[in-house]
Amino acid sequence: MAESGQPCTVVLGLGRSGSGAARLLHQLGHAAVVLDSSRSGLIRQRAQDLETLGIEVRLGMALEPASFTALARPIERVIVSPGIRWDHPTLLELRQRGVAMAGELAVAWEALPGTPWIGITGTNGKTTVTHLVNHLLTSAGLDAPMGGNVGNSAAELAMERLGPDQAIPDWLVVELSSYQIEACAQIAPRIGLWTTLTPDHLERHGCLEHYRAIKRSLLERSACQILNADDPDLRAQAPSWPGAQWVTAGDRSALPAGLDPLLWIEGHQVMAAAGPLLDARALAMPGAHNRQNLLLAAAVGLELGLSGATMEAAFRRFPGVPHRLERIGHHQGIPYFNDSKATNYDAAEVALRALEGPLVVLAGGQAKQGDASGWIEQLKRQAAAVVLFGAAGPFFQGLLRNGGYTGVIAVVEGLEQAVPLASQLAQNSPGALSSSPLAQNSPLAKASPLAQDSKPAPKGQDCQAVLLSPACASFDQYSDFEARGDHFRQLVLALTTATAAQPPAPPEPA
Repeated sequence: MAESGQPCTVVLGLGRSGSGAARLLHQLGHAAVVLDSSRSGLIRQRAQDLETLGIEVRLGMALEPASFTALARPIERVIVSPGIRWDHPTLLELRQRGVAMAGELAVAWEALPGTPWIGITGTNGKTTVTHLVNHLLTSAGLDAPMGGNVGNSAAELAMERLGPDQAIPDWLVVELSSYQIEACAQIAPRIGLWTTLTPDHLERHGCLEHYRAIKRSLLERSACQILNADDPDLRAQAPSWPGAQWVTAGDRSALPAGLDPLLWIEGHQVMAAAGPLLDARALAMPGAHNRQNLLLAAAVGLELGLSGATMEAAFRRFPGVPHRLERIGHHQGIPYFNDSKATNYDAAEVALRALEGPLVVLAGGQAKQGDASGWIEQLKRQAAAVVLFGAAGPFFQGLLRNGGYTGVIAVVEGLEQAVPLASQLAQNSPGALSSSPLAQNSPLAKASPLAQDSKPAPKGQDCQAVLLSPACASFDQYSDFEARGDHFRQLVLALTTATAAQPPAPPEPA
């Protein structure tokens, strides 16, 4: 534990990022003091784990200047977890005093100075692309672990690789959120990828321009820049990216003059300037957006000298990504998809476009700012019924009604009610729910008022799938989108188990 008066690095927050940063700093010989405003049981346990290592932790410390003064020792630097606003008034005051400040990723960047990064950002698609690049490079025999905003924190990765009997990786594949990028101006990836840009996190960043500028700064610091030409916002910026490499899964001839893609698709082939590279159908994931994801990953492979045959074989073995249009099973012949990562309207709209309808859609959680019109239009085309849950339920009900959605709308408290109701809707004509025993007598239905203006699904159109695609953050009921998706998976598996346990129906009388 650091002695009184000894200079220290202050780590804010005992989440995954803060804990990882504190451990890595300690491993590198720095005196770290961790501050957290909470005293919850989970936080206390994490604090005990760090204190066992000799790391000082102070709980119940509000993020205010007095908490730093109370340390009574010089502060070398403050490490800020992504969940804390970079423009928090206390942090602004500390910076004005000349206190150095950085995000958790900076500690990992400095700990492995010789390891090149592949930095992947974007509003949507970045997690799938991160998994794809990691899978592609690993399949080719490269040591390229992934982390950052997905999986292990970058600090945890660095700490593991600096341990005994460990090798320094060839590459680090790092997913970076806007929260992480704005706090780590020193990170300069060897390769930077930008998947998409639509309004998100505006409650934190204030406006789209600021949000865009944060994302752009990562690519500007990257030696090789790879962008998705199918994204309207990114494509509009093409003149300001003279050295960037672009990919498109759409019509190459429709691109602006001067935007010549590195990779594109013709027929079922991924094409490069030298000719066909690999089969565009190699990735068994639904949706045109996943073809864009494949192309972005293939552009990285091409930059690293991988052959088309090597990449195609790897893509064919890709198992998919949890919580991203993840097919988690069937119940009475209907597939259930977990798209819990769809935490905004645009991501949920992409999921609706990727699947064949009609669908029963589960949506809700903690609503975000943004334009819901495209999402509502896709619901009108694809969803026979929408089951709303969580804090956004009543708000979404109003959005759908005002937006002209005429399918069944149900509002419930949480996924425990939403999943069995969705199953009932999927097995029957959704429009018949109002006259079914479920609607009239079930306590479940009493917690699930139906929109009065709902209309039946078109005759003859059986439900093709049940889709969890929340269009919301998860923090009203869950710690993160993974916990929400895991709960959905458990509930669907429970449906399947209950059905399998039921005795067969008795034969009908002759």
